[in-house]
Amino acid sequence: MDIVIMVGQLILGLTILVGLHELGHMLAAKWFGMRVEKYAIGFPPKIFSKKIGETEYMLGLIPLGGFVKISGMVDESLDTEALKKDPEPWEFRAKPAWQRLIVMMGGIIVNVITGIVIFIALTYHYGESYLPASEVKYGVQPNEIGQDIGFRTGDKIVAVNGQPLEKFDDVYSMDMLLGRDSYYTVERNGDRVNIPIPADFMDRMADNKERMFFVQPRVPFTVGEVVPGSAAADAGLKAGDFIKSINGENVAFFNEFQATMQKYAGKPIAIVVERGGKLVELKGTANEDGTLGFYHKPMLEYATRDYSLGESIPMGANQAFGVITANLKGFGKIFRGEVSASKSLSGPIGIAQIFGDTFNWYKFWSITGMLSMVLAFMNFLPIPALDGGHVVFLTYEMISGRKPSDNFLENAQKVGMVILLGLMAFAIFNDVFKIIF
Repeated sequence: MDIVIMVGQLILGLTILVGLHELGHMLAAKWFGMRVEKYAIGFPPKIFSKKIGETEYMLGLIPLGGFVKISGMVDESLDTEALKKDPEPWEFRAKPAWQRLIVMMGGIIVNVITGIVIFIALTYHYGESYLPASEVKYGVQPNEIGQDIGFRTGDKIVAVNGQPLEKFDDVYSMDMLLGRDSYYTVERNGDRVNIPIPADFMDRMADNKERMFFVQPRVPFTVGEVVPGSAAADAGLKAGDFIKSINGENVAFFNEFQATMQKYAGKPIAIVVERGGKLVELKGTANEDGTLGFYHKPMLEYATRDYSLGESIPMGANQAFGVITANLKGFGKIFRGEVSASKSLSGPIGIAQIFGDTFNWYKFWSITGMLSMVLAFMNFLPIPALDGGHVVFLTYEMISGRKPSDNFLENAQKVGMVILLGLMAFAIFNDVFKIIF
């Protein structure tokens, strides 16, 4: 069932985005009087098709893309028979270069608008919930990768790139992690220490199972809901208990509790809790996975803020274009050799894992909005067979006044298809390799 939910979210998200992308091309083409022969979501084999007017609408079995076939255009179908005749008025090649340019930009524009609208809607509907940096009074707990770059248990992060830290989540900001010469400032034993982010930090995180959470707040906690019939219930834990120690080891913070429990997985434990101002000792046995069976209640106060529609519009737009900025910075690091392409790039399997095996509307639309901006960015790359490749050729035509020959466009399309198929094969193989190793 978990895999079904994961794959289902991937297919739904891609279907929405590909459908809107191709719709952008089709509507622009029809607006300028071009004949659209086929509008397809997914690749063959065909599941369903219906012809309405001059256009066949098709749903394909392979949900990894889609296409719009416009009469008189050299596209991925490589159908060049019509090009041997003089252009008809309704053909793509018969229209002015500026109209053809708008048609090729139509999908990208729609994806950008979709991404912006999604982020605006999420901001307006859900508002914002965040952990103020001032609430992280007990500092952070770094994992192995956090320790490697210089963090120590109890460090209080007070600034990022010299700017005071207000929201703790900004510690994980892509602007920080993908920027050049970025650094954190922490308070440690009364002193301020700068911790630079290494150029290969994203590679290090790709090798780490905990990935983004190289530092986490040290969170004091109490017992929340106790699961009936669990080891916690058998031991006598109650909601509101403050766990002081496990087998004599202090566990003031939840990360300490988790680490200590792992050491005693499946073993008898003595639990000292504070209950009603008194210390109570309980006996129990940890589960084999190092848990007890209760929900913890963090003793840190999260802040919430609602936004008006007017406030949501610039915030949503900034979030959407922030995805483009992050991609540009990421590609810059790849080209400079600071991060490995194999560790940074993901294919359909990796994207499905991002969606996760549980369904949540906020998460689904957040990821879909991000993917919409990524799809726009990737399609704008100047690779033949992508929209960006056509944009380059059309821009050349508009500037020089000379149209590339049909033979050149056909060969460029073939080269682009080889590049795209190679990239797709690399991405899928890379996803499988990450899972296996």
